Amino acid sequence: MQDAPLKPFRFADAARWLRAGVPVAMVTIVEVKGSAPREAGIRMLVTADDLVGTIGGGHLEWRGMDIARAMLANRHVGGNPHRRVERIPLGPALGQCCGGVVKLAFEVLGPADLAWLDTLEETFAEGRSLQRSVPLAGAITVSDSRALLPSVTLHADDSWTDTLVPSPMHVVLFGAGHVGHALVKVLATLPCTVHWVDERDTLFPGGLPENVEAEASDTPEAVVDQAPPGTYFLVMTHSHALDQSLCERIFRRNDFAYFGLIGSKTKRARFEHRMAEHGIDPARFPEMTCPMGVSGITDKAPAMIAVAIVAQLLQVRDQRIAALAANRLEAMHP
Repeated sequence: MQDAPLKPFRFADAARWLRAGVPVAMVTIVEVKGSAPREAGIRMLVTADDLVGTIGGGHLEWRGMDIARAMLANRHVGGNPHRRVERIPLGPALGQCCGGVVKLAFEVLGPADLAWLDTLEETFAEGRSLQRSVPLAGAITVSDSRALLPSVTLHADDSWTDTLVPSPMHVVLFGAGHVGHALVKVLATLPCTVHWVDERDTLFPGGLPENVEAEASDTPEAVVDQAPPGTYFLVMTHSHALDQSLCERIFRRNDFAYFGLIGSKTKRARFEHRMAEHGIDPARFPEMTCPMGVSGITDKAPAMIAVAIVAQLLQVRDQRIAALAANRLEAMHP
């Protein structure tokens, strides 16, 4: 299992396992004091022989897996709790240098949990957030939330409330060339959704990751119009003419999180000149990133380009999350 690739956490995996009759436990960081590998609200799914997500790796994660699997093994024994909270110091006892204290909440999921998991999937599909109230015993209750950021609050009785929000990163990737393939491999490991678009359906590989949807479309401009607000657009098709058409279509919107065009500074200059002739306001050109990717990586291999681009997407995502948090704090304390 140590050599298996890391699978990003998805609630959909919990529902899939439950419907297949596979016992599964969910482990959530509900409180952090001091230094720790991950923050509150991070979670993972554990089965007898599989793992989805990570709470930071190392001995903390192994300790979490051990407790979760013990709970799964004893789930039918009378008197054993299906939910519990464990306080775990990250000191010498675990062989970690963080020095903080983490509280982990454990839930053995069962058929009754499919109700809130299905509600969550429907809520996320509509772009809305959901709040869960989780007692140590008894039914979980859920309600709509207007929150823009995920959060978790541990209460004095060891019950907890967590706010679950849709993925903050929806990527629309135009182009199934070498860089597109490399990008999908990296994005498959991250908490995001990817809409991968190309005219040529033969270029999409089989067995796509669960967070990637491929679409062979001869009208990719329509995909631009249908993308949700806050989309991260990546344009890298086989055709400069199509690239330009997509860029002009994206500029019709003013609600994207990121808009990147693959290419050089020379390509950018040519596109800007042509788009200005087509009526695009030059004042908006700075909203387009070209070349793409963080600076300092000069290797042009597709995998290297993909890493540089994804690093830039994550920078933008973190900046947006910080801005949302600041706006929410200002709204609470004007």
